[in-house]
Amino acid sequence: MTDVYLIDPDPSSVWFPYQHSRPVSELRAGAWLIRERWEAIADGPTRAIFAPSHLQSFVEDGIPRVGSREPVTGPAIVGRSVFAPSGERPALPRGPATLVHEGKPVGWWVPEGNTWEDEQVAWEEVETEGILLHGAYDLVSALEHFLVADVADFVRESGDPIPDGCIVIGDPQDVVLLGAVVEPGVTFDTRDGAIVVEQHSYVRGGTRLIGPVYVGPGTQVLGGEVGWSAIGPRCKVRGEIVSVVFLGYGNKGHDGFVGHSVIGRWANLGAGTTTSNLKNTYGPVRLDLHGERVETGRQFLGSLIGDHAKTAIGTMLSTGSAVGVGANVFGWRIPPKYVPPFAWGSENTVMDLAGFLRIAERVMPRRKVEVTDDVRKMLEGIYRVATA
Repeated sequence: MTDVYLIDPDPSSVWFPYQHSRPVSELRAGAWLIRERWEAIADGPTRAIFAPSHLQSFVEDGIPRVGSREPVTGPAIVGRSVFAPSGERPALPRGPATLVHEGKPVGWWVPEGNTWEDEQVAWEEVETEGILLHGAYDLVSALEHFLVADVADFVRESGDPIPDGCIVIGDPQDVVLLGAVVEPGVTFDTRDGAIVVEQHSYVRGGTRLIGPVYVGPGTQVLGGEVGWSAIGPRCKVRGEIVSVVFLGYGNKGHDGFVGHSVIGRWANLGAGTTTSNLKNTYGPVRLDLHGERVETGRQFLGSLIGDHAKTAIGTMLSTGSAVGVGANVFGWRIPPKYVPPFAWGSENTVMDLAGFLRIAERVMPRRKVEVTDDVRKMLEGIYRVATA
């Protein structure tokens, strides 16, 4: 067993809208968080996340300590959060090594008796498989790259029988139900990848799941067509969903198309919210992040929606939209492509801190998450940094 320590990047607009509210290590690349991908190749737990000062009050269930950088004594792997390993453990030498991907350092192997102190060490290089993430938009690229293999790993497990009245198109062995409740009338299409539904989840009759799909624990899939998506824990989803990453605890409980998008924790998409994921010119998508243009290199890209963001019913989001943490999107015919953190509708006003905390204290306990003093401190810190 090898301990893991992760280095988050300095704050940057390319990680908008998540850089204000959570470490990059806690974003989802394929079915798994980036931190979980590092833990898989190390076969050990993460002991600490080295993050910018504004994230050092970050707390969530199961999250390791978040703090400043410090020396690391082996045996350990120190990894960059902007790199998502494939799951294949590299061939580690007996001595210390720099883990590289296509010539760029992405981590360090620290054997027992050795110490890592900074990123400038000149150690033997070991090639490591995975994806280097250039920004939040690359979480969609990681989904496309990893998800087939991620869900295929579950096929080796012994799942529950498929309920009578369900339809399977493809190999039934690629439907993996792990303590989920599935109503009759669900269609599983496994021709392009396996479908995994984790424990305590619920799939309503009339839903069509098109693999590869990962449905996390406690999630409710309430109808519609869901394909090539990774849905984190405790979400509610419905409608047409294609190539979407749900970080967890998010709501899309009504009809509407969402494609090639990332949905933050505690985000809520009002009924009929729809994302455009392809420009009329079929050209590459650019993000407009508060006046800074970011070339994504992607032809298909919908919306990046921050933690605790909300959209009103009938919201129509343009290709390559980015909605900041805590924003409430309403009052626009078509919202701008950049919605700043804690925006309150179309009047160029900002939600106050008391209002944000009041909403969080209503929403989070609905999913059995208590707003403790530590959680409140984190939320207050997010607000102050994002509105500074």
